[in-house]
Amino acid sequence: MLKRFLSYYKPHRKMLTLDLLASRFISLIGMVYPIVTNNMLNDYIPNKMYLTIVIAGVIVLVLYTVRMMLRYFVQYYGHIIGVKMQSQMRQDLFSHLQRLPYRFYDNNETGKIMTRITSDLFEVCELAHHGPENLLISSVMIILSFTYLMTIDWVLTLIIFTCVPILVVVTSKFRKAMKSAFDDRRKSNAVINASVESSVTGIRVTKAYTNAELEREKFSKGDEQFVEASRSAYHAMARFHSSTSFITDVFNVFILIAGGLFLYAGRISFGDYSTFIVSVALFINPVTTLISFMEQFQKGVSGFKRFCEIMDEEPERDIEGAVELTDVEGEIEFKNVSYSYDATKEVLREVNLRIEKGKKLALVGPSGGGKTTLCHLLPRFYALEEGSGEILIDGVDIRGLSLDSIRKNIGIVQQDVFLFVGTIRDNILYGRPDATEEEMILAAQRANIHDYIMTLNNGYDTEIGERGVKLSGGQKQRISIARVFLKDPAILILDEATSALDNTTEVLIQEALDELCLGRTTMVVAHRLSTIRNADEIAVVMDGRITERGTHEELIENGGTYKELYALQFRDNDYLE
Repeated sequence: MLKRFLSYYKPHRKMLTLDLLASRFISLIGMVYPIVTNNMLNDYIPNKMYLTIVIAGVIVLVLYTVRMMLRYFVQYYGHIIGVKMQSQMRQDLFSHLQRLPYRFYDNNETGKIMTRITSDLFEVCELAHHGPENLLISSVMIILSFTYLMTIDWVLTLIIFTCVPILVVVTSKFRKAMKSAFDDRRKSNAVINASVESSVTGIRVTKAYTNAELEREKFSKGDEQFVEASRSAYHAMARFHSSTSFITDVFNVFILIAGGLFLYAGRISFGDYSTFIVSVALFINPVTTLISFMEQFQKGVSGFKRFCEIMDEEPERDIEGAVELTDVEGEIEFKNVSYSYDATKEVLREVNLRIEKGKKLALVGPSGGGKTTLCHLLPRFYALEEGSGEILIDGVDIRGLSLDSIRKNIGIVQQDVFLFVGTIRDNILYGRPDATEEEMILAAQRANIHDYIMTLNNGYDTEIGERGVKLSGGQKQRISIARVFLKDPAILILDEATSALDNTTEVLIQEALDELCLGRTTMVVAHRLSTIRNADEIAVVMDGRITERGTHEELIENGGTYKELYALQFRDNDYLE
């Protein structure tokens, strides 16, 4: 993991080198004051070298001015390095998320994913910036101050240094507990974000059912979990800091007692004793900095670990030698296809279907029978295991085709329409971003939405709000259909595209869908059987199997499950057509 983290420094090697060089000079300048102090007390003041005293003071002032500029450089450019590393990690993570399969999103909440991208990576950024500087400045200061203290009195120095091993042992002991506690705290923070995301997204449902109190209770549970995790984290952190601070305080007690005895015995002069006290602060402060840095280190490591967890998720991949799907005719065939989302239940069982190019196949049956799963398998949103059958497009197994080329040739219209924040133009052009204005307008006209758009003050540049909240269900559906018209795929999947609409709106949208289906191989999932009577073939899917197949008339005549479903929907009619 360390090697992986360090790889993000590579694009910033030059700036990092300058940053560390500046940090080293900051450390060296820090040693000037005790040296000048020693000379002042032992030489310049006793010998009344007034001009030298002034010159020494001016030199120290100049060096401190230089150190101020170096600190500015380190603070500013060090943070810039950290932010750029954070940006690269965020982009890598976002790109990786785009390549992860449906299965990953089935098992991970949006709010938790957002936490990985935002707050977790912020802690990594802070570690990336402060880590090298703190380690370099503190290490150099410890070595230089220790060396200088040895030149004053090596016995006194070694007496004080005996506290360091104790400090290392205590730090090591509490570091593990603190790491575990901060890991739990991050997980709890992700739970809160997930709760907020879910609640805000569903705020209209909450208001409709007057369940604000229920949402507060759910949020409170997550918040209590976060508070408890924070309590554990801060308990570990408090033990860590209080113990290490006590040991650093012992340094001062040793100096006070040992230094006083050495001065009383005449082993060191008053000037050396005073210099020693000043110099010990230069030794203790970087030790304290390193101790404090451990907290930041644990936060950064926890964040980077969670970043790596997602980056290590297996993305969707093309097999070696995958070919592009081109000149698509649209013939589809499912051969002995079986599929299960987990080992507990098989969703599809040896399904065999063939759809000729340009034909429409309707899938009907009870919910949970496997209709939508069939539709998801065709564009490889879920991958078939070896030995679980084949899915062919124009006679070619889709496993051997590149994912992008498959999906570019498949258009999908679903019941739950998703529109992005932005304008109507943005959402229609999502079907083909390089389309011309004329092509976009033609797509909208074919989807029966252009006339409505032109009644809006800003036309195609009208902002639609989050998930198209400013539009009706029918308007959103027609925009999604315009998007598919613009994409112009050879294969079409309609997954209950009109089931959530009123009858009047359904008629308008069905007209658009009928035009959209012309010349395209189409799979339709429908609960409203009236919408699929004109399908070239209808397949009844129950418990993962195809139980009936035929035209509407043939299935009615057979008197099986399809006729029962049809009769249930049209039971008020005197006859079935």
